[in-house]
Amino acid sequence: MEKTIHQGRNVKRFREMLGIKQEALALDLGDDWNQRKISLLEQKEEIDDPLLKQIADVLKVPIEAIKNFDEEAAISYINTFNDNSKGDFNYHCTFNPIDKIVELYEKLVASEKEKVELLQKLLEKAK
Repeated sequence: MEKTIHQGRNVKRFREMLGIKQEALALDLGDDWNQRKISLLEQKEEIDDPLLKQIADVLKVPIEAIKNFDEEAAISYINTFNDNSKGDFNYHCTFNPIDKIVELYEKLVASEKEKVELLQKLLEKAK
């Protein structure tokens, strides 16, 4: 049985992984788009190539990624890294990747706060 790739669901997955809201994607796609239309699009199993290309460009991912991404295959592939039954490698991560992401995000937030404070000082001096 051949498994079909649900392109709309893949658009949603990539959009969410990139932290883009439906409204923002709609805005980037043009005046004809709104949040509701994006929601309906993400329910479609197949999306026309020209539109899929436009979405891929906005999301800055290859069109093939949206066309071919299969979550089950990806999970299966990732699980091969955790299969120690072969005994040919034994890699254990010594840090939590989520902690690193949080750490980077906190640094980004602190940097943005510094920028805001600097701008506020500049505005006060300009008065």
